[in-house]
Amino acid sequence: MTRDEAVDLTADDAPRTPDRLRRRASRLLSQLTTRSDRLITEGLAARADARKWHYAVLASLQDFGPGSQAELSGRTGIYRSDMVGVLNELAERELVTRAPDPDDRRRNIITLSPRGSRHLRRLDQVLDDLHDELLAPLDPAERDQFLRLLTRLLDHHSPTR
Repeated sequence: MTRDEAVDLTADDAPRTPDRLRRRASRLLSQLTTRSDRLITEGLAARADARKWHYAVLASLQDFGPGSQAELSGRTGIYRSDMVGVLNELAERELVTRAPDPDDRRRNIITLSPRGSRHLRRLDQVLDDLHDELLAPLDPAERDQFLRLLTRLLDHHSPTR
């Protein structure tokens, strides 16, 4: 089969994935992660002009309160070097405020603004809809079980809990 013929395959003609690959949790998780990331990234951009890192920072500020850039990096898993750009975007939209830390004027304390709190509620709604798309084949009980199992696996393999 030539490369051009392979591109022209319809779904019915496409070669099947070998069963031994379909039985590998690591492969399935990797493929689902790729699809999930694309769905969330594209969905947040199209429906809310946002990025997943915006959500992570806003949610962290809502749940844990104000923090320094370093604290936010630790809470969200966003690299410190990338955090500056994310915070610049959020500050430009007036979703967060920056103020010098009274205990250490070399660093800033980031706080969720009222506008940021409203935007976070909107992002929660968008993500709820996107997760409904992602988990569409599962009924509510299966979704709950799936989330519990994923959480258990992640907790087991995380260095800190």
